[in-house]
Amino acid sequence: MDNFQIETAQNISIEQNVAGIGERILAFLIDLTIIIIYLVFTSLAMAGLQGDMGSDFMYYMVLGLPTFLYHLLWETFWNGRSPGKALLQIRVVRIDGSRPRFSNYLIRWLLSFIDVKLTGGGVAVVTILLNGHGQRLGDIAAKTTIISERKRIGINNSLISDLPENYQPRYPQVTVLSDSDIQQVKNIYQEARREAHHHLILSLSKKLSELMDVKVEEKPMEFVQRVINDYNYYTQQ
Repeated sequence: MDNFQIETAQNISIEQNVAGIGERILAFLIDLTIIIIYLVFTSLAMAGLQGDMGSDFMYYMVLGLPTFLYHLLWETFWNGRSPGKALLQIRVVRIDGSRPRFSNYLIRWLLSFIDVKLTGGGVAVVTILLNGHGQRLGDIAAKTTIISERKRIGINNSLISDLPENYQPRYPQVTVLSDSDIQQVKNIYQEARREAHHHLILSLSKKLSELMDVKVEEKPMEFVQRVINDYNYYTQQ
């Protein structure tokens, strides 16, 4: 899975986990299956209707329109997710990590007819593999990408972190904090990075500097990570 860095106006660097191409294809197939099931059951439910002059229009409105607008509507009203994307825990975001506007969703949806539907997904796959930011043509034009929201299970989810042997701590003031304080800081920090909540990292950095009574000369993300590492250094000695 590829990662890429974004930097906000507050000089906070956020690492985004780009959704893998396999995840995107599987999400698309799940959505396609949902669409087919909808068409089959809706067609059966409407089969008993008597044909009249308005029947063609009715069939178009009930069958055609929802399937035609499926991805645009779901992503617009469900924060960049469709049912398939939600099951795979992936979603559409702007390339800076923020929530897309309707215009972003509209552009990537319109271009999906070129790089997904008309080419059987071939153009989209090639573009994603070559792009490096998980973007197909529609994403490049809309300045969006698709990220994975899966939580990484490992040592980062515990209080203890691995430190290099030559690690040099910078803030001995971290000892004013407790284990529960650091665990809470780590949880908020990881969640904020995963969800690209820049303001939380900025607020966390300010709060820690006040509690520790230190002057911060690093970027907010670097400072919070340094506090976590320094605490581990001093408490493991």
